[in-house]
Amino acid sequence: MIKDIKLPELTESTYAADVVKVLVKVGDTVKVDQSLLELETDKAVFEMPSPEAGTVVEVLAQKGTSIKVGEVVARVESAAAVPAPAAAPRRTAAAERAPSPPSVSVPQSPAPAPPQEENPSQAPSPKAPPSPVQALLPVAPAEEARPSTPAAPSVRRLARELGVDITKVAGTGPRGRVSADDVKIHAKLVMGAERSEPAGALPAKALPDFARFGSVRREPMSKVRRITAEAMAHAWATVPQVTQYDEADITDIEAFRSKHAARVEAAGGKLTMTAVLAKVAAGALRAFPRLNASVDTDRSEVVFKDFIHVGIAVDTDRGLLVPVVRDADTKNIAALAVEIAALAEKARAKRLAPEEMEGGTFTISNLGGIGGVGFSPIVYWPQVAILGVSRAQTQPVWREGQFVPRLILPLSLSYDHRLVDGAEGARFLRWICQALEEPMLLALEG
Repeated sequence: MIKDIKLPELTESTYAADVVKVLVKVGDTVKVDQSLLELETDKAVFEMPSPEAGTVVEVLAQKGTSIKVGEVVARVESAAAVPAPAAAPRRTAAAERAPSPPSVSVPQSPAPAPPQEENPSQAPSPKAPPSPVQALLPVAPAEEARPSTPAAPSVRRLARELGVDITKVAGTGPRGRVSADDVKIHAKLVMGAERSEPAGALPAKALPDFARFGSVRREPMSKVRRITAEAMAHAWATVPQVTQYDEADITDIEAFRSKHAARVEAAGGKLTMTAVLAKVAAGALRAFPRLNASVDTDRSEVVFKDFIHVGIAVDTDRGLLVPVVRDADTKNIAALAVEIAALAEKARAKRLAPEEMEGGTFTISNLGGIGGVGFSPIVYWPQVAILGVSRAQTQPVWREGQFVPRLILPLSLSYDHRLVDGAEGARFLRWICQALEEPMLLALEG
C-alpha cells in the first residue's frame, strides 16, 4: 500500500518550512523515525522523521523550495498492510500546499476555522480598488503571483470589504483554500504594520547600481537572516528603547567559577558566566516583575508573566538563534549550565526544535568571548528587556587607600521605555551587579 507522507503541523504559528536538504531518494528503504528532510522555519532548522516504514516510491519535496503544512513531501510503499507506529507526537496536518505568500511573519493566533464548503473552482470576483492598507505589503514578482486563489465568494467579499488583496493571503485550508479567518489574520497583520510605521517615515529607496563602481555578487538571505531582519526592524520601529550601562566586580565570583568548573563539566555542562547570569537575572526578574512583562497596545494592558523563561542568544553559522531555558528561577546554576550547553550545541548542529525557541520572557546576549567594551542590544519583542554582556577586564580599583587589581564586567540593559522607567531600569541592572559582587544577596532576595 502506497502512503502519502505530509508535512505535519509544526507549531501554533508556523505554517510552512523551507527544504534545506533532501535526505532520501526513490528506492531507499526507510524506517519509522528515519529522517527524510532537513527543514528550516523562522524559528529553527530540524529534521523531519518518517511516520511510515517502507520503500520510497516518490519524493516531491525539493531542495530550496518552500512547503506548507499538510503538503505531501514523499510517498512510501508501506512494508506492511497496517500503518507503522506513529513517530514522536504527531498532529493532523492543517493544510495542503499553496504557493508561498510574500515573506511576512504570521502573528500568533488560534488556528483558523474549517473553510466553507463551496465550489473551489469559483472564478475570482473583481478586485476592489487598492486601499492604503495594501500599500504596506511587499509586492511579489509577476511570475510568482497566484493566477487564481481558491476561496468562497463570501470570503472574497470579506477581503474586498477589508481592503485585502486575497492573492496575498496565506490559505490554510485544503489545497491552499483561503478561509474567512485567514483573511482576518492577514488584515490584522497589515493593520499592525500600519500602526508600527513611524510617523513621517520615508519610503524605502532603491539601491544604486553598485556594478557601476566595480564587481559585485549577490547571495540570497537565509531564512534565519530574513526573519532576524524583520524582527529587528519591527522591534526598532515599535519599541522606544533605552540602554542603561553598569559594571560589576566579578573577581570573587570568577574565582568561584574557576574552582567549580570541573565539577559542572563532569555533569555535562560548562560553568560559564552566562549560566551564572541566567540565575542572577531570574532572581532580578522576580524582584522587578515589570521587566518580565509585555505591552499589549491593542488593549492598553500590561501582561505580567508568572513564569521566567530566559532566552540565550547563540551565534551560529546561519545567524543568531535564541533557545529558551524554561523556569530558570527554579534551577540551580549547575543545572542551568548543563541545559544552556545542550541548547547551544543543538543550535549549532541544526537540531533545535521550533518550540525550544518560543516563550522567552527575557534575553541574555553575551559577546564577552569575542571582545568589546560595551554594546546596545535590541529588545527582543514582545519582551521588554535584554541584557548585553561584554568582555571582563582587570582594572585598578581604589580600595582602603590603595589601588588593587579587580576583574570588572561591563553590562548593558536595553529596555522598553513605554513600560520601564529609567530609574527602574537602573535599579534592575544595579541589582544584577550587586548579586554578582555579593552572591549571598541572591540567596537573601532572589
